Amino acid sequence: MSTSTIPEILTHVDAGVMTMTLNRLERKNSITSVMYGAMADALESANHDAAVRAVVIQGHETIFSAGNDIGDFLNKPPSTPDSPVFRFLRGISSFPKPIVAAVCGPAVGIGTTMLLHCDLVYAGDNAAFSMPFVNLGLCPEAASSFLVAQLMGYPRAAEALLLGEPFMVETALEMGLINRIVPPAEVNALAQRQALKLAAKPLSALIETKRLMKKGNAGMVAERMAEEGVSFGRMLQEPAAREAFSAFMEKRRPDFSAF
Repeated sequence: MSTSTIPEILTHVDAGVMTMTLNRLERKNSITSVMYGAMADALESANHDAAVRAVVIQGHETIFSAGNDIGDFLNKPPSTPDSPVFRFLRGISSFPKPIVAAVCGPAVGIGTTMLLHCDLVYAGDNAAFSMPFVNLGLCPEAASSFLVAQLMGYPRAAEALLLGEPFMVETALEMGLINRIVPPAEVNALAQRQALKLAAKPLSALIETKRLMKKGNAGMVAERMAEEGVSFGRMLQEPAAREAFSAFMEKRRPDFSAF
């Protein structure tokens, strides 16, 4: 069975696997509010569809996602807990069935933090990860302020989140963010094969095993995500973020000396 949501977010269900494809290559798969809404809706549909036993999230072999579409983000900032981006983050963090991610090229901001909520992540040898929230005058999201420190240890998390420094695929493998590195042309196919393996297993066993593995962090993840959302919304209105976004749109270096 094949379905689609919007042209920028394609979904396809076959053999128990729902594949969600970021399909905005001309804008480096940057994500708009409408795209977040479509992704949240797709996950909700997959959650309630007995025919879906696993989900694959993928981009293009040259780019996973450049993160938020800055122009759209400025025009439609997330202002309530029901904003599409927060709906998507709650949906992916609490999704009960297995999620497999296929990542090639840059994964910026939410392009990296969403992976913290996936169960299996396969990456091309061209993948690169970054969480430059501080560089935009903002704080982390997706409970990454908790999960990144837990995954990497505090010193590496500080480099990734305080300095906003990117890290390459070998580091991501070593720290446990991803499962395997393969050539970019093979990543999506590998993710599909692994998802089909999952789809062939008893769904009740998959769901219960995932629940038990995540149980220790589930409450903290939800609490931290809510706290980050409040801080993120406040900081989005502050001078540092306005300067960062103006500099981005004007293609200049931001000046934070007054903030």
